[in-house]
Amino acid sequence: MPSHDYKTAGAMTKTLEERLVGALKGESIDRRTVLGGLGLAGAAGIAGFSGGASADGDHGGGDSHHGNFGAVGEYSGNQFDPHEYLYQFNTGYDGQENVTQEVYMEGDQRIRRFELNAVDIEIEIAPGITFSAWSYNGQVPGPTLRVTEGDIIEVEFTNLGRHAHTIHPHVKNINPAMDGIPTNGPGVLDTGESYTYRWKAQPCGVQFYHCHSLPLKEHIHRGLYGVIIVDPDPERVRENPRDYINYDGPMTDDLVSQLVTKAESRNHEYDEGEDVNEMVMVMNGFDTNFDGDNEVYAANTRAFAYGVGDTDGKGNWEPGETKRPIQVDGQQLQRVYLVNAIEFDAINSFHTHSNFFDYYDHGTMLTPTLKTVDTVMQCQAQRGILEIDYSDHEPGLYMFHAHQSEFAELGWMSFFEVV
Repeated sequence: MPSHDYKTAGAMTKTLEERLVGALKGESIDRRTVLGGLGLAGAAGIAGFSGGASADGDHGGGDSHHGNFGAVGEYSGNQFDPHEYLYQFNTGYDGQENVTQEVYMEGDQRIRRFELNAVDIEIEIAPGITFSAWSYNGQVPGPTLRVTEGDIIEVEFTNLGRHAHTIHPHVKNINPAMDGIPTNGPGVLDTGESYTYRWKAQPCGVQFYHCHSLPLKEHIHRGLYGVIIVDPDPERVRENPRDYINYDGPMTDDLVSQLVTKAESRNHEYDEGEDVNEMVMVMNGFDTNFDGDNEVYAANTRAFAYGVGDTDGKGNWEPGETKRPIQVDGQQLQRVYLVNAIEFDAINSFHTHSNFFDYYDHGTMLTPTLKTVDTVMQCQAQRGILEIDYSDHEPGLYMFHAHQSEFAELGWMSFFEVV
């Protein structure tokens, strides 16, 4: 049987969201107030969503504060759609309309060029709840850049915000002037200033970029971060296989072939990846009253965006629905590029119900760091690739969420809908 039925999952989503939004619209709201409003719903809900306990100690069932998750109402802002963000890869050849991009050659060197602008913007993080964000190109997370190992990533950055900003890349950068920190190269860019960064796309994997202005925690928390996916180059893998495997034994032709096949599967320029459904998820949180604790958590900014709203139970949703599970083909391998951008909390995590997955920490190797696990932890800026196989599962809803219970109660709770 699927992990959860549609009616129960929908009720859970609604209840948690109602409580979260209701608490955030109150006065003097802090993290403890929000969690107090939620009671102990999350811990019991994650375990199985059975009702039965109320906040006043009534464990006899009925209209209980225990047992269900929830978030109610639809999102009204349309400047960012976390469902679209999952699949938006900017390659220089194509991508989002709000990202100017191109590909050109300098001799034999391929350059992937992108334009990123720092912009102050109000974003909607829960239905009716907005947050004053600092963003790249008007969205949080910023646009996902996707290149192939060995390319030059060229980013023309213009600061249109009110504060000084930079872009710091988590790649192997050999030129300190391109590090995007206050002390090197152009330093921080004031309002109206521009600078062109150039970084070699290395190593392969799921990488991170963010503002490095001070105070650093505020610039990251406000939303200045995004993802760089560096796809492995299969020909380089064939010539240097030991760079892509944590293994000291004999390098046989069969093993090299396996690594090359994996590299082709992860490279957007090869057809071998067409049978894989690839998604980007950035785990983030928002301190709505700036007291140093997050009140709202999410995967891709909007609380409960991948929860369950109205459905006919057959995979059909009303047009305009802003909250719905991520619908996936059970016969396709699911590949998640996962990044933790959380501020104020030491770690975040990703947990799947009713299934296990292989995990490639940072994605720099082509063999898994962890095999057959259902939970991984990440510190801030840590990232990795998850590969999840639902081919032997029945159609239906399968939950995934942070396995810090309070994060799930405060928005980081989601579903895959396997069809």
